[in-house]
Amino acid sequence: MTDPRSIIAGTESDRPDVVAATTAATEAFAAYRATGPEERAAFLEAVAAEIEADGEAIIEAAVAESHLPLARITGELGRTTGQLRLFAGVVRRGDHLGVRLDPALPDRTPLPRPDLRQRQIPLGPVAVFGASNFPLAFSTAGGDTASALAAGCPVVVKGHPAHPRAGHLVATAVSRAVARAGLPAGTFSFLLGPGFELGQELVADPRIKAVGFTGSRGGGLALVAAAAARPEPIPVYAEMSSINPVVVLPGALESSPDSVAALATAYVGSLTLGAGQFCTNPGLLFLPTGAAGDAFLAAAGEAVAAATGATMLTSGIAEAYRSGTAAIDGAAGVRVVARGDAGGDDAPAPQLVEATSLDGPVGEEVFGAAGVVVRYDDLAGLLPRLEQLEGQLTATVHATDTDADAARALLAVLELKVGRILFNGWPTGVEVGHAMVHGGPFPSTSDSRTTSVGSLAIERFQRPVAYQDVPDGVLPDAVRDANPWGLRRRIDGELE
Repeated sequence: MTDPRSIIAGTESDRPDVVAATTAATEAFAAYRATGPEERAAFLEAVAAEIEADGEAIIEAAVAESHLPLARITGELGRTTGQLRLFAGVVRRGDHLGVRLDPALPDRTPLPRPDLRQRQIPLGPVAVFGASNFPLAFSTAGGDTASALAAGCPVVVKGHPAHPRAGHLVATAVSRAVARAGLPAGTFSFLLGPGFELGQELVADPRIKAVGFTGSRGGGLALVAAAAARPEPIPVYAEMSSINPVVVLPGALESSPDSVAALATAYVGSLTLGAGQFCTNPGLLFLPTGAAGDAFLAAAGEAVAAATGATMLTSGIAEAYRSGTAAIDGAAGVRVVARGDAGGDDAPAPQLVEATSLDGPVGEEVFGAAGVVVRYDDLAGLLPRLEQLEGQLTATVHATDTDADAARALLAVLELKVGRILFNGWPTGVEVGHAMVHGGPFPSTSDSRTTSVGSLAIERFQRPVAYQDVPDGVLPDAVRDANPWGLRRRIDGELE
């Protein structure tokens, strides 16, 4: 299938033309990157409006394909359009351009200083891989697409095969916005096709200059390897694997038994939310030994035992969950605390286990509603275990004022291990804003220096260029003396 306004090609069984899409993106790049702040911001807002115009059909398709509930998908549509409008605001302000001016100092001794100006420019066409667990907010017009378009990069999306119809509907809406804005058709393309090879071909294409990916560790590492093997290596921003540790400090268990039970129930609610298919699912919990910890574990076990598995995104994901939990159950030092009921062939039972160590499969991510609890005696025994963890997207601490000293010690360790630390909450649910970080040290992401959620995500798809002694009439608008875009610029290191 094709669309005259942009390339929307391929089916679940037919292979699309990758070269046609990347060539169109390259041809569109010069015109698209030349758009000014208002023109580009208006385009992003038009994308949001076109998606909303088709919202009913998009939601219906996403619910049917993902098995996620209507309320969840409705909220996700709002998050998708909200991200686009967030980046429209970022583009209008222009702070992401990072303009710096060091005016010439011709009389400086012993050597004069040249006139130096710096701005960020877009990298070029970006390949975005749709995620299985967020058919809207992390897929066709999700955060990677929104941030790349905001940076001035044309985007080629590889649609996820788990939700082809929803992806196609969103792509058609984006394509209408491209036409409405008068932009080149190659500003946005959507490719759908089977197999591992399509993604490899897209990343290996020399016209692609960066990649955004959300998915498994194996899939992300394969793309990182393909990008590194190119004659011109390119950055891959892959969000891959995380078990998102939760630490319950003793003070959080010193209230009434009812409060301890409520905390345990809230934990299981986060663990089983959306069949556990969140990047930030709290798969690991550190719990104090003693009677209060025992009460927490018993209450969590009761909540898990009362839970019924929800249908997972695909049969393959459900089978991987069953295999992963079976491997954990068979590991040394593991005790099954509770197992819920299966809700069907593709709705496996939630489970909670207690483990004496995190060796082998116990310390690996199981995508789904599978929780591991590890007990600790004191802070001296807890900190080394945290230090041994791989990089994570999040870490959660439950504490009260009586735990302040321990909490400070935890922060010093956790900030080296994760991208987001939260207190007295649950990691499922990622606010889209300016201060959010959805990223972390490897293997949670392939590059810990940035984020895939929030306005900082735009910086992934830019690079700095300096202009030395370039005549003002030749300079780009962002760095001209007259400042026609009204940007807030740093002059001699000081913000205007």
